[in-house]
Amino acid sequence: MGLKDNKYLKPFKNIFLLILVVFAIWMLFFDANSWLIHHELNTEINDLEDEKEYYKKEIEKDKKDLKKLSTDEGLEKFAREEYYMKRDNEDIFIIEYEDSLKTEVND
Repeated sequence: MGLKDNKYLKPFKNIFLLILVVFAIWMLFFDANSWLIHHELNTEINDLEDEKEYYKKEIEKDKKDLKKLSTDEGLEKFAREEYYMKRDNEDIFIIEYEDSLKTEVND
């Protein structure tokens, strides 16, 4: 039983099948438009679509916040809550709970 009689190499003696196998391997892995590159690009497209949806939701949330800040009451509420601003005749007392304080145990 020699190399010419090997049953595993018999299909590769057909030149058309050999060309088809080489072409398929080339298109799957080595070509500029290969399956691997398309897979990577499709994954990137999906990630960018997810990111796009996230930013659309953030824009909607920011528009709502901006609409609230456009009124005098909303602006005053924001200034009081975030910057602890007060009117001249008011006193502000800030109440902090134990679990909100930074201590060595909580860090």
